[in-house]
Parts: sequence; C-alpha cells; structure tokens
Amino acid sequence: MPEKDNPLIVVVDDDPAVLGSLRFSLELEGFSVATYRSGSELLADPAASRSGCLVIDLKLPGMDGLDLLAALRKNNVSTPAILITSHPTAALRRRAAEEDTPIVEKPLLGDALLDAIHAVFGVRGAIAS
Repeated sequence: MPEKDNPLIVVVDDDPAVLGSLRFSLELEGFSVATYRSGSELLADPAASRSGCLVIDLKLPGMDGLDLLAALRKNNVSTPAILITSHPTAALRRRAAEEDTPIVEKPLLGDALLDAIHAVFGVRGAIAS
C-alpha cells in the first residue's frame, strides 16, 4: 500500500480495464492513485486540485481529455497533465503542445507513461519501493 505522502496520480479513462491496470502498476511504483471514468466525475471532486499529476485519456464521454484539461485550468487547477491516446494526429500534438501537455501513445507499452510521470516530478526511477 502506498504511503500517504507519496504523490497522488489522478487517472481519467472510461475503460475499466485501463483504470484497473494503471492503478495496479502505479501503486506498485509507490504512487497513490485516484481513478475517474469521466471528466465530469473528476470535475465534481475537489481532490483533483490536490493531485501531483493527471493522466487523462483523450477519448472520454461528454468531453475529450484536452477539453477536460481546459475546464480544470479554468477552475485554477494547474496540476501537470499527461494525455494518453492512440494514433495522435499532428493537430492533436500541436494542441497538446500549446497546453504544455505531453502525449503518451496507447497501447501503454514499456515505461513510457512512468517515464512521463517521473519527468513531471523531475526524478528518475521509482518514487518509492
């Protein structure tokens, strides 16, 4: 079980299998993890502003991941974010770059997502073991 002082990673994805696997793998790395199945679910929870990093799927019900990020920014949530998606277009890459949001492509193979999360915190390797 992660320690209470470990960074909170908020994962937003409408696929329960993705949520479960990301929770499992991130908790193994020592992170605390909160999961949400939609942008509206996250926006309704004040815990979003207390997270250390957001991992947001692009394709969400009701709003896409970048729209969710814009709504969070409008609510003064400045938490760093990582966008996860399959086959990002050049236009999507430009839009994410304008928001200073890295993209990690699905399927999430290897350590690409973990490396992006560590980059958010400015560290290499696991936070805790």
